[in-house]
Amino acid sequence: MLVLLSFQGAQYIEMASGTETQVSKDSQLYKDYDHLFLNTFSTESVIVMVEGNDVETVALMKAADRLEQQVENIPGVTTVSSPASIMKQINYAKTGRSRVPDSNPEVWEMIDSYPEYFESLVLDDTHMLIAIGIEGSSTDQEQEDIINNVEIASKEADFPPGYNLIITGRPSLMLDINSEMGKSMGVLLGIAGLLMIVVLFLVFRHVRWGLLPLPVVLLGIVFTFGFMGYAGVPMTMVSMSAFPVLIGIGIDYAIQFHNRMEEEIRGGKNSAQALVYTVKHTAPAVLIALAMTALGFVSLFTSVVPMIQDFGKLLLIGVIMCYLASLFFGLVTLYTFDWVAQKNMFGMFKKKGNGKGENDSEKGLEDLSGSTPAGHEPGVIEKTLKKLTGFTLKYSTVILVVALLTCSAGLYADRSIPIQTDTNTFIPQDMPSLINYKHMQSIMSGSGDHLNVILKVEDNSDPELLEWMDEFSRHEVASRSHIYSATSIVDLVKERNGGTIPGTSEEIQAIYEKIPESQKGTYIEGGQLLHIDLDIGTAMADLEITGIEELRNIVKEDIGWMQPPPGVTVTITGNSVVIIDMIDGLTNGRSQMTLLGVFLVLMGLLVVYRDLVKALSPIIPMIIVIGWSGLVMAGMGIAYNPMTAVMGALILGVGSEYSILMMERYFEEKNAGMDPVDAIYQAVSTTGTALIASGATTVFGFSALIASPFPMVSSFGLVTVIDVLLAMLVTFVIFPPLIILMDTHRGKAPEIFAKILRKNSQPEPVSI
Repeated sequence: MLVLLSFQGAQYIEMASGTETQVSKDSQLYKDYDHLFLNTFSTESVIVMVEGNDVETVALMKAADRLEQQVENIPGVTTVSSPASIMKQINYAKTGRSRVPDSNPEVWEMIDSYPEYFESLVLDDTHMLIAIGIEGSSTDQEQEDIINNVEIASKEADFPPGYNLIITGRPSLMLDINSEMGKSMGVLLGIAGLLMIVVLFLVFRHVRWGLLPLPVVLLGIVFTFGFMGYAGVPMTMVSMSAFPVLIGIGIDYAIQFHNRMEEEIRGGKNSAQALVYTVKHTAPAVLIALAMTALGFVSLFTSVVPMIQDFGKLLLIGVIMCYLASLFFGLVTLYTFDWVAQKNMFGMFKKKGNGKGENDSEKGLEDLSGSTPAGHEPGVIEKTLKKLTGFTLKYSTVILVVALLTCSAGLYADRSIPIQTDTNTFIPQDMPSLINYKHMQSIMSGSGDHLNVILKVEDNSDPELLEWMDEFSRHEVASRSHIYSATSIVDLVKERNGGTIPGTSEEIQAIYEKIPESQKGTYIEGGQLLHIDLDIGTAMADLEITGIEELRNIVKEDIGWMQPPPGVTVTITGNSVVIIDMIDGLTNGRSQMTLLGVFLVLMGLLVVYRDLVKALSPIIPMIIVIGWSGLVMAGMGIAYNPMTAVMGALILGVGSEYSILMMERYFEEKNAGMDPVDAIYQAVSTTGTALIASGATTVFGFSALIASPFPMVSSFGLVTVIDVLLAMLVTFVIFPPLIILMDTHRGKAPEIFAKILRKNSQPEPVSI
């Protein structure tokens, strides 16, 4: 029933890729960009680029005209502009007839006579553009439908042979990126699943039904999808990467339960006793680990970027669902399998009737199933872990000192790790749509990114206002090398008034009424909003985020110096501005997120255990991992990107589980009467085996992400694999001497801590 409900809930999941995934809907930045600009002035353009030996021919203009007439009828298309449409407008103004020229000499003469009209569409002798404007607020599905219809119309327009048509533009690029991300993620998850099967065969072969943890965790993923739909958590490009994380974490829970139950059965307990004992001793330990993992993920909620917050929500939901699937479905399935196996084997021995009696049959059954302590010989992994523990305890002082020194060096080196801010490097560089987009940008000098200046005014026809807009636009283009052009309603007014701005509001209003809505709508809305479009070319790639931010600040300073008329409010927005704030929020806030995660996990452990040693012993290894991670990234030259920037909080949540589970088993064995050294040996040889299996599974799962064609995802996978390996290393090398040192030196703690420890060590009253 839960699976059916989950499939129903999964249908409600929405794919989110708009502004709301980059900046909060409550922020002024979102209101300025989405409401003030995007829904008011913005139009996205699908570009049809025509390549050939000579684009200034009648045959090509007539084909462009046929394409334009078909595209104009596509729902969602707002404007279509081509050299053919400009020629028709010029002919209409001169002769009263809207027509394309009938001969090549007419085409050449018109282009030569009006170069300013054609310079943005006829790029050179071999390249011509047809710009198709669509609403900036259109959905991904609407944009995809428009692009598909444009492709059909391009084939039906019957362009002359020898010409190549390339459909490109930002909408086409973004749709291809989303499609490629979805395809690659599906393939990578499949690879991760296969790798997990391999690693379970390799390191979890000491138990029966060693592949069972995989379907258990997949069931938890199904529950996660269902809960996402009912809770309204959207799917974003970042949250897609959460599922390998969840598989890696969730399979830990299933492996821990599976390993402990098999251990109890080998110790002589029957299925029911082993199940009860596992739930009693392992479920609370895993639940505590889950709670601390969740607290580490909670720090992601402090990010100013909504898609990182959704990433945190998805991880939080997922770990809970995977725990529930492991506790109920995993253990009950394991109990059932064991009960059936015992029954079948017992029946087999009775059927044999070997004359030795029922007791001998039961003894033979125990020997086959390995249910007695004598029937379990330590494996290679257990022997290796015991030897490693002996080595770490022998050289504990040296190991701890070296760990702390290298951690400090890593935390210092982390400050010098560069931040990857060129968003073009986040996507596959060999993707055809990106190649076409860059090809178009290389031909269109000064085209690409924009800064959008929005003016809130009292009277949009005030001559003084238009004079200021004209002066400001000319100043920016002349003085700022990365501003290639500035267009506004002023250009359309001057075009219709002999190159000058009228001296009265009435004259300006009269011109406004004559301008077609398709042209006017880009620059003016109602009576109080105006738009100046500053074309900054490929500044996002050339200057990167820091340069774009500096350019925006320079424009702000220019506005402050060239004060607009009284009553005018100026806002600078645009996609470039949104990306600036998004990247800044993702990267610069990583240290605060990590520190908050450490604090939350520490407080959570103190609340759960009310014991300073038990609270600090899992935290210190994770701090060492964070330091080592910085050292490795600096040494390998790996830069931070929006996904790797959250790794501090993520590895704190993932890695603390290993130390917590090891600590729980250590104190369980110690409370059973063992001394500290024997207790840590027993904890490492039992829980450690399961941790090796779960850690290896996590590593193999994440290693699949390294093969992603998206550099951002590939880098995320590499850093995650490194951090998980480091977390396992500190668990087996740093944690054993650390827990013994802290546990055996409680009496040497400062007096204030000694009082806390004495209070918490008082025996609880026993009811008889």
